[in-house]
Amino acid sequence: MQALLVLLTIAALSLLVSNRALDPGRFPALTRLAASGFLFLLFGILVGPSVSGVLSARSLEGMRPVLALGLGTAGVILGLNLEPRLLRLLPRPVYSAALAHAGTAFLFVALPLSGPLLLTSGLSPQAAVGAAALLGAAASLSSGHFAVLAYRSGRLDRARGLGVALLTMLDDAVGLGVLALALVLGATTSLGEGLGLVCLAVLLGVMCGALLAFLTHSLKDLAELTTVTLGGVALVGGAAAYLRVSALLAGVACGATLALVGGRTVERAARALGRVERPAFLVLVFLVGCGVHARDWWAWSLVPGFVGLRFLGKVLGGRFAQRLAGGTLELPPRLGYALIAQGGLALCLVAEYGMLVPGGLSQRVLDVVVVGAVVNELLAGQAFRQVLEPARPAPRASDVEVAT
Repeated sequence: MQALLVLLTIAALSLLVSNRALDPGRFPALTRLAASGFLFLLFGILVGPSVSGVLSARSLEGMRPVLALGLGTAGVILGLNLEPRLLRLLPRPVYSAALAHAGTAFLFVALPLSGPLLLTSGLSPQAAVGAAALLGAAASLSSGHFAVLAYRSGRLDRARGLGVALLTMLDDAVGLGVLALALVLGATTSLGEGLGLVCLAVLLGVMCGALLAFLTHSLKDLAELTTVTLGGVALVGGAAAYLRVSALLAGVACGATLALVGGRTVERAARALGRVERPAFLVLVFLVGCGVHARDWWAWSLVPGFVGLRFLGKVLGGRFAQRLAGGTLELPPRLGYALIAQGGLALCLVAEYGMLVPGGLSQRVLDVVVVGAVVNELLAGQAFRQVLEPARPAPRASDVEVAT
């Protein structure tokens, strides 16, 4: 009954999003949340156990396999977007610029908030460091959808829009790497065992990707190819959930293996998987929203610091990135303001961490990142206007009048 309620709620929200009542001119903030999928996140919070209780904690626990399938699907799609040929052709300054803007935001958030997490949790310093690192990883991520929409509509130069999208794609690797580190630190009491679980997730993804590439190699029928692809993606998430390893990391390894194999069949499989990307993402963010504890006042007290420190880190990191890649990659003049949107991968990171490292600290991290992601999405619309507005040129000497 609860699963049926979830499906009906998502269907109703989909109709609401597509309704003409959501006019961008009348409801700009609501329209941005609907386009990014975060409107489903808010509705998940409202029907979750901590607010209205329509979806009970027991029913939410029963939906964990669906959450694991969603994380595996997100990981496979992310891994498929990794183009080996493109990554090899990118010059070193591009990687340095991506690391600069992501690393600056990571340090701005992880270092100051590690103290409050340690003081409010009462856990070991190792667990607090892992949670603070995950907060920094979520802060380092950015979404380039504003830049993509701007260059498609002609408001931003295409080269600059693609430059922003490229940097945001590269900083995903930073977030995934920190997630792996946080799981090594917090998933078990032994660092060696935690490292083994992360390696097992990657190995599982590689094996599933190789199996899926073998099964789809000779398929010609599109329906059969789609069925086998979806079955392979479900295998990744299901096997990871059964083994209690990261479904997200396993999915990324699976998608990267498919991208490395390449070929027309893999491209067709990626297009087939793209058809279910949006519904899977909406279900995922809905379930993440249901898991938020809205009455954790310590988490609410950390949200302003998370949002403010991340904003400063992105603006300063954008300046560093422009200096490092200014002669190699064409970027907008106020790059940091184009990196404020956080994206859905940050939600995947904290959801995965909460599943594998249960406890009050991981729950607090999830609450902070979810609320912060919604606030950052609303701030991003206003901040991106600074990117579109041309910078004011400095006055020339001949234009300056001397008062006598």
